[in-house]
Amino acid sequence: MSTHRFILEPYKGVSTRHTCPNCHRQRCFSKYIDTEKQIQFPEYVGRCDHEQKCGYHFTPRDYFEQNPEEKEKFSERDFWNYTPIKEAQPRATSYIDLDIVNQSLRGYPSNKLFQFLSAQFGETETLKLMKKYKVGTSKHWDGATVFWQTDNQNKVRTGKIMLYNPETGKRVKEPYNHVTWVHSVLHKGDYNLRQCFFGEHLLSENKCRPVALVESEKTALIASYYLSQFLWIASGGKNGCFNANSLSVLAGRNVVLFPDLGATDYWQSKIGLMKSYGIEVQMFDYLEANASEAERKEGFDIADYLLKVKPDEAVLQQMIRKNPALKILIGALDLKLVSVQRGIPQPKVSPPKKRGFRL
Repeated sequence: MSTHRFILEPYKGVSTRHTCPNCHRQRCFSKYIDTEKQIQFPEYVGRCDHEQKCGYHFTPRDYFEQNPEEKEKFSERDFWNYTPIKEAQPRATSYIDLDIVNQSLRGYPSNKLFQFLSAQFGETETLKLMKKYKVGTSKHWDGATVFWQTDNQNKVRTGKIMLYNPETGKRVKEPYNHVTWVHSVLHKGDYNLRQCFFGEHLLSENKCRPVALVESEKTALIASYYLSQFLWIASGGKNGCFNANSLSVLAGRNVVLFPDLGATDYWQSKIGLMKSYGIEVQMFDYLEANASEAERKEGFDIADYLLKVKPDEAVLQQMIRKNPALKILIGALDLKLVSVQRGIPQPKVSPPKKRGFRL
């Protein structure tokens, strides 16, 4: 086995992710390191994880081109040729104890994402989604959400902890990006993480249903409510799960890709790889072709568009927020929502023609 001498620093917790020198976001910048430990690169040599909104990537090659005196200390072969590295023995995948997972599957009234989704779909339907996808609540931040990565063997690889604004449904990124991992919070230092798709455990339930792949876990939840003809799973990011270990579970399945705006070309480049594993792949690129500049700047995904179509339950919840007594009335009379009569434009009726004689 061989690899490049200069690589991005592997993730070993938040201490290995730094502030981007370009967009100044915290804990999103990966530095380049020298595997032979002879060169210490400056702080700005690395890549920002926000490839769409920032795109900063300053490589070792860029550094040596700007600093030829550093390059002269070594031969060309030292830099760009592959350096043999002793192949390590494969390590067993680490898992999270199911007791920890089960303890998180409660406390939904305080869960900020649950609050937001309940305002859209109602508490009953939102609870079904949370239970179906095994989404939990974390005390790491008040009202935080845990997206458990449960594989097709029902083993939990890890959990991504994120905090949301209950009014907008957007992630909380100030004063810092509120996202971390369960195995990091539990201080499992020797944890061997091998990520899987969010929602992967659902693949065995219906092997004939087409699979829809999105980036965001939240998007998978929302889209599964609106478009239940698909089985929605999430990669956890633009680059997530496009590798042999992860893709193998989709072999023989029909998969439709729903990338975020700005990521379509990158996902398009992965179709060949996916097909090599026996996956039938289609790309949904309607959003990319028709999005406005404002939507592109915000990095919209399909969930942002779906939420514009308010389901009946969302209309009812909006009415209850304006008049809380309505909820009491519904409960007291055991009323059931059948449908919401929306304002329908009435056809224009022309005034009756005057009858008379033409002279």
